[in-house]
Amino acid sequence: MSPQVELEDQSPAAFCAWLGDVGIRRFYLVWDDETGGVRASHPALEPLACLLRDDRRDFDRHEGVFVQVAPDIGVLQAAFVHRTCRGQGAGGVRFWRYDTVEGFLRDGLRLARGMTHKNALAGIWWGGGKGVMAQGTGRAGDPSSRRRIYEEYGELITSLQGCYVTAEDVGTSVTDMAAVFSRTRFTTCIPPGLGGSGNPSVPTARGVVRGMEAALAHLGRGTLAGKTVAVQGLGHVGEPLLGFLRDKKVTRVIGSDIDPSRGPALAALFPGLDLEVRIVERGDNSILAQPADIVAPCATGGVLNPRTIPAIQAPIVCGAANNQLEDPERDDALLQEHGILYLPDFLVNRMGIVNCADEQYGYVDPDPRIESHLGDAWDNSIYNLSLQVLAESRSTGATPARVALDLAERRSLDLHPVWGHRGAQIIRSLVGGGWDKA
Repeated sequence: MSPQVELEDQSPAAFCAWLGDVGIRRFYLVWDDETGGVRASHPALEPLACLLRDDRRDFDRHEGVFVQVAPDIGVLQAAFVHRTCRGQGAGGVRFWRYDTVEGFLRDGLRLARGMTHKNALAGIWWGGGKGVMAQGTGRAGDPSSRRRIYEEYGELITSLQGCYVTAEDVGTSVTDMAAVFSRTRFTTCIPPGLGGSGNPSVPTARGVVRGMEAALAHLGRGTLAGKTVAVQGLGHVGEPLLGFLRDKKVTRVIGSDIDPSRGPALAALFPGLDLEVRIVERGDNSILAQPADIVAPCATGGVLNPRTIPAIQAPIVCGAANNQLEDPERDDALLQEHGILYLPDFLVNRMGIVNCADEQYGYVDPDPRIESHLGDAWDNSIYNLSLQVLAESRSTGATPARVALDLAERRSLDLHPVWGHRGAQIIRSLVGGGWDKA
């Protein structure tokens, strides 16, 4: 790679090749409290440290970013740890295609920070973390190579000594999580046959429905019965969401997805539901402009921005996708200016990680803890906390996202009642022990 080309502008594949040329297999970028800056494990990576240090949107003093080129399969893999005051960083591993190294890093940073806020609002004693792997790097294709990708990711997680607990996310299946579990104990969402809770998408969808019901109640618009809902993304969460909307007697659902097989499959799964499925290209956000009572982004993040918000015709946006706002400091205000009630994702899509957190404490069927998050009795349930956030937003004029974020930030600084800020101690030991050289 030419030294004149910025590292962050490289494709992940070109970046992996460059790392090989300079002899780097693993590296870290960590926050240094003493200098008030970002420390890179290798001088050649200083441009990436500067990128994070100078960023004001996605980087938020993340405690550590740990990256490797998987030694066998060659996939670019990373674990992002945002804040571990409440406990180990926790969040799923995403396997996605990124155009640039900057896109790869920014997605991980945003996702990890979002998990900090989600876990804090849910009352879980976990901090924020996220895994990201770059499609188009290394050798992938056949089932055996895919399994090896996730085995090597599990080995990366083991090397981090428990500062991050991984789980399932976009592009990753329960079968993949079994491969992760074969190499690390720091994971959840493993198959039920191995003692895990499996795919957490169903409880996530139930939680999003509860957020929708809170938004409708706040606006005095009744229940979901008779409403029209537009859903972007009909995969892990979008599919069960359709079933719950049918049960709530919605009149019509218009959905979009990039998989051509989804239409016939979903029509067969949900007979009696007035469902229209539109197959779109990746990056097509036209479904957000569909006239509806509620728009539910349930695919990837960054879809709510100055290009899409002016076209939204629904009075409510409430969905499962993480990091729906492209710029949290700008886009929640833009939604409010357009008269759109936005319930932030980290407020309503908690049930996946709640399911993961409960996994380690055994199973009760039905589970009263799960139901407390989804019911009306607990003041911190999704429904009641959403109503509290919306009421404060109405009384203060602050956006719902700002109210929820301020609450999440305060809670995220509470120290774990047993272990304190152990995650930060682990990261310091990794850096001091030469993790990048192992």
